[in-house]
Amino acid sequence: MKNLRPLVIMALLATSVAPALAVQPSHAKAPQAKATAPPIPFIPDAVTKHTISLNGKTIAYTARAGTIQLRNKNHQPTARMFYVAYTKDHADAMKRPITFLYNGGPGSSSMWLAMGSWGPVRVRIGNGTLTGPPPYQIVTNKYSLLNKTDLVFIDMPDSGFGRIDGVGKPKDFFGVDQDVAAFGQFVARYLSKFDRWNSPKFLYGESYGTTRSAALVNYLQNKGVGINGVVLQSSILNFGLDFTNASPIGGGDWPYAFYLPTEAATAWYHNALPKRPAKFKPFLAQVVHFAMHTYMTALARGAQISPAQYNTVVAKLHEFTGLPPQYIRNNNLRVPYWRFESELLRGQDMEVGRLDSRFETPSTNQVENSPRWDPTDAAIDYPFTTAVNSYLRHTLKYHSPLRYRTQVYGIIQKSGGWDNTHRHNPTTNVAPDLADAMSYNPSLKIFSANGYFDFATPFLATVYTLNHLGIKPSLLKNITYGFYPSGHMIYIAPRALKLYHAALERWYSTTLAGR
Repeated sequence: MKNLRPLVIMALLATSVAPALAVQPSHAKAPQAKATAPPIPFIPDAVTKHTISLNGKTIAYTARAGTIQLRNKNHQPTARMFYVAYTKDHADAMKRPITFLYNGGPGSSSMWLAMGSWGPVRVRIGNGTLTGPPPYQIVTNKYSLLNKTDLVFIDMPDSGFGRIDGVGKPKDFFGVDQDVAAFGQFVARYLSKFDRWNSPKFLYGESYGTTRSAALVNYLQNKGVGINGVVLQSSILNFGLDFTNASPIGGGDWPYAFYLPTEAATAWYHNALPKRPAKFKPFLAQVVHFAMHTYMTALARGAQISPAQYNTVVAKLHEFTGLPPQYIRNNNLRVPYWRFESELLRGQDMEVGRLDSRFETPSTNQVENSPRWDPTDAAIDYPFTTAVNSYLRHTLKYHSPLRYRTQVYGIIQKSGGWDNTHRHNPTTNVAPDLADAMSYNPSLKIFSANGYFDFATPFLATVYTLNHLGIKPSLLKNITYGFYPSGHMIYIAPRALKLYHAALERWYSTTLAGR
């Protein structure tokens, strides 16, 4: 999937056993030298002029689709990164903010943000329902942030219309630190090329893009690039808190507490609770308190838990998730989210989504332990892929013979996988980078956006991580939180998009007050 593929799958792919080599017969010919790959064609930037009406005001803007060349320390070309920028015409660059936006994966292009969030257009999809086949509608986005900031949507190296080229190798880009260095160079080159060094600057990452942002803001600030604010949407900063790195055998129980409120929110949404409360937020606050106190304490006791305490937790988990008590017992109080996705609506032969648990599709296996696909994909993959190809080629006039790569997960795996090492730690944790960046620049503002129905990056794990940055307590006021009735891609739910847009408008205004 485009945003933070399950790390379990990534790990399995990275450690899969290669097939045995066939024995060459004695008369076999010597292998021929591999043919040199053809050079990547250079496509000039496509520049078009447009207008949009936002809040009753007409904004004239320029759209630029193109690439920026990355180079190594010897000034040799290594990659071209593709981007689409929307800049307000005749604006004062010293007062006009600029925001760099990107998706995650790692391995995803930024078509999700580009065609669904804050740009001048967006593609229409079903609201918690499958969208169906084409044609799809690309409409003017009345919630565009062009009234507040210029927008630059960046595709990670080798995705979109960008390609690794020259002397560049996959290992130069496919890793935590390598990726940050590439984005850091892109930002610096963009600022130089378009004379935006003295503009207020923001970073906006979604999913693994938040991992990138936390490290990138620290990287840029240490290289003299001032940053005003960072939007972290659907965050994962410390992978040590994820299911992949925390096993219940040996005591890794934290993920079960972090995911419980998302399971409860999902059960409430699908009306699968034995006694569904009328009001969502008070119910969820009750679940969060239970998760971090009674539930976590019970799990921490392990085999020493008393029968009475065990029974109490079973009853509460049934009340909060709608799962059968015996199923909860069979899982020893610990139901991972992928089992929950298959079990919640099993009686209806349906399973719910991972990236957005509002979505559901029929099940093809009544005894499966986890879904074979994410129903969210079935709802959004077709319209977003169609929209980005149609819009770039026809509206923005970017004519490339290359295929627009919506994701490069397969390319990453074939090249040796993603290097997760950061700060000499093989389990990625960029929370220290964010803490350093906020302490180095006490004016840095953070907006943490979270979806209630997101199993990829559960909101409680994000809150826990940001509450454990170890920064000066007074700096915590620089973090603003937003929680929305949507999933991983918050903006695909119309009501959430409206609320999120209003919150970001206020946040940009507050962050830039007096600048």
